[in-house]
Amino acid sequence: MSPDKRNTAGATVAVAALLVTAGGYLLLQFGDSPKSGLDAPTSNANAQGAPTRPGASGGSPSIDLSDSQLASVKVEPVGEREFPIEKESVGSIDFNEDMTLQVFTPYPGRIVGLTAKVGDDVQKGQTLFTIDSPDLLQVESTMIAAAGVLDFTTRNLARLRELYKTRAVSQKDMEQAASDQQTAEGALRAARDSVRLFGKTDAEIDRIIAERKADPILVVPSPITGRITARNAAPGLFVQPGNPPAPYSVADISTMWMLANVAENDSPAFRVGQEVRVKVNAFPDRTFDGRISTIGSMVDPTTRRVLVRSEVQNPRDELRSGMFATFVIRTGAPVRSVAVPLDGVVREGDGTMTVWVTADRRRFTKRTVKVGLQRDGYRQILDGVQPGELVATEGALFLSNALATASR
Repeated sequence: MSPDKRNTAGATVAVAALLVTAGGYLLLQFGDSPKSGLDAPTSNANAQGAPTRPGASGGSPSIDLSDSQLASVKVEPVGEREFPIEKESVGSIDFNEDMTLQVFTPYPGRIVGLTAKVGDDVQKGQTLFTIDSPDLLQVESTMIAAAGVLDFTTRNLARLRELYKTRAVSQKDMEQAASDQQTAEGALRAARDSVRLFGKTDAEIDRIIAERKADPILVVPSPITGRITARNAAPGLFVQPGNPPAPYSVADISTMWMLANVAENDSPAFRVGQEVRVKVNAFPDRTFDGRISTIGSMVDPTTRRVLVRSEVQNPRDELRSGMFATFVIRTGAPVRSVAVPLDGVVREGDGTMTVWVTADRRRFTKRTVKVGLQRDGYRQILDGVQPGELVATEGALFLSNALATASR
């Protein structure tokens, strides 16, 4: 090869070497720039506590919080609580018909006075109404006549005894007078008993006899202590024994009935004597205790429900007939289970229930759980978390909303 050709080839090799060296230098300097440029915003966001998007690997969604965001979230370890096995239903309050009486007049007559109205609390023996009774007038008249006969026979017996001392009368006449006096005494006792049946006291009977004046006003008292639940009486109304409607109805309200129609499927869980806890809208913070007294013997063919009747204690006379009531009946022994506060459980849009679990109190991972009973502000967790795990007990909804925002 000539010297000129050798010089040209060497120059070409030198230029090629220079280009390879320059390319390697540029590769070392800028080879990772595109990747660093994409990751930089994510790194800055994490440094500021912004939510991270779910990983591309398809794992459980998680979110990182900044110090300021952590103030909105409360974290507690998962614990266990007892959940009673109970059934709930609704019903209504009614008077205890076993302790409700219809007050009729014992004898016919016309009402002349009323002393009680609906809603009044009355004591046993308290006057409800009075009537002008022809029957009472008749027996009092008979008693007054019997008293007069007794007075006559008593005086006659005393006179004949004095005459018998002087032999002015025979012994037979005196004995006949004694017999008449004893008969008169018996008649007066019977007459007094008849008047006493109308409710007159011995003092009132003695006054009637002394004054020789009949009192036809019959007093009808309350047979029990309770509350007037109905009044059909009016002045001037003629009433008869057992002729409905009764002038008055009185109920003992120390106990009330709660009537409920429970679903046919729930009826096997109920038993007579089971304790019930009753709440009414009028006293939302109060609980009334009672027991099941009757379970219906048939299922309503239309509603497929069974009547359950409970006797509820009413110590302060607060329950009233017609009140809407809810009740809870314990049907089994309590079960101990994992529990999370209600604010820590979130119902997602698809109906699933989730909690937010954390290990370092900064990164939170959403986890689907299976829930059960609810009691005293806690939700039973049947599956999904274990005792001791840290979960967000407050602010779980905030975490779900933050994740949704980051996923858009």
